[in-house]
Amino acid sequence: MRAALSLVIAFCLACGDAPPEAHASVAALPAPSPAQQEPAGRNEVSDGIATARSSAIAVAAERVAPAVVSVNVVRLVRSRARSALDWFFVPRGYEREVSGLGSGFVVSPDGIVITNQHVTADAEEIVVTTRDGVDYEATLLGEDPLTDIAVLKIEGEHLPTATIGSSTDLMIGEWVIAIGNPYGYLLGNSEPSVTAGVVSAVGRNLIPSGRDRSIYVGMIQTDAAINPGNSGGPLVNALGEVVGVNSSIFSESGGSIGIGFAIPIERALHVAGELQLYGTVRRSWVGLSVAGSERLREWKRTGGLAVTGVAPGSPAERAGIAAGDVLIWAAGHRLRTFLDWEAVKLDVGPSDEISMTYRRDGNERTVSIRVADLPTAQAEKVEVLGALQLITLDAAIRQERGLESEQGALIYEIGPAAQRSTGLRQGDVILQINRLPVARAEDVQQIIRDAAGRGAIRVYFERSGALSYTDFYVR
Repeated sequence: MRAALSLVIAFCLACGDAPPEAHASVAALPAPSPAQQEPAGRNEVSDGIATARSSAIAVAAERVAPAVVSVNVVRLVRSRARSALDWFFVPRGYEREVSGLGSGFVVSPDGIVITNQHVTADAEEIVVTTRDGVDYEATLLGEDPLTDIAVLKIEGEHLPTATIGSSTDLMIGEWVIAIGNPYGYLLGNSEPSVTAGVVSAVGRNLIPSGRDRSIYVGMIQTDAAINPGNSGGPLVNALGEVVGVNSSIFSESGGSIGIGFAIPIERALHVAGELQLYGTVRRSWVGLSVAGSERLREWKRTGGLAVTGVAPGSPAERAGIAAGDVLIWAAGHRLRTFLDWEAVKLDVGPSDEISMTYRRDGNERTVSIRVADLPTAQAEKVEVLGALQLITLDAAIRQERGLESEQGALIYEIGPAAQRSTGLRQGDVILQINRLPVARAEDVQQIIRDAAGRGAIRVYFERSGALSYTDFYVR
């Protein structure tokens, strides 16, 4: 009987009705206390979770994200025959469009964008896409392969800009955020992605490879994932301030393996300023040669960087530095290898004054040196064939470029068409044409003028310390 009554009560409750006895029983039950209705501290827990979700990383990412852009480029690539059939079906000189992408960030409301030079290299067309999906045709104001920095201009007004911080006080282990658009339109939107990590090291120097024209010195190392399309995007601290420009990774596959690098923001802004003002970067010259990569381990024995030569009349000579001295400090940076010295030179410009400490005969001396412009920038240029600018070699230029030849004509600039037709490159030193030696840039000008219309000429030159030659016709 008791079981049947229980079934009736259960059925009636499910139907929304119950016999009087059941209602009485239910009404007799004590009402739940406030503590039973809402567990103690539940509101505090919810508030804590909400606070945890809105972490410093999330706030910092939201602060800088509106200024992050995608950089989409189109390049023309000359196709090569891959098989015998290609010679019949692929026209000679055939060029095809290849798309590339990277990231960047806006640094001024009128549309100045900083990105990597390897993102913009050889671009025929550049389109910048903002976070809200608006496309802008971009103008390349300048690019610097040595530091891997390029500056773009888009025609916008009141654009959101990134807050600039400092890389000089970064702490090992502090949080940093890499922001960019690693896959561009492949993900279907232009919203930047965020990866977080810590500062793994600062002042990192990477030994340049034979293919790499950039010098990666004084870099910020991070384990925040940096993927191909992140190049040019900002590295941001926990305050939402840009401290670096994402640039390179150690990976054969192109994916992140936890070792990423960023260019310090101070260097990026210095280069960007030079490119905006001059269209190129004025390089500094002190006029001294130092021990190179072949003597990387000697710094432990010498306690510094050995000076191997000083150019006559250079700022270094005027300051009293001589071959055999050991450089210890420069511009506040400890010098151990030639890469440390390269980092100092990248961050100073002509007319800047730097303090240098060196050791001679066991005694340390500190001098102030006013940095000069490069000798090649000051030298008189001689134009040949309307496409080459040549400079006569002297001691200062030889020291600046690390050249072996004692005389000849340095190719300061050469146009793309002339480079293809002659086989010569910027930085080559012309030593001899046919059987005639070259002592000055004017010699090249005269010899080529006399050889016009007489067939091919043979040009001997120095390139990267090796002697070579090329043949071409002069019309």
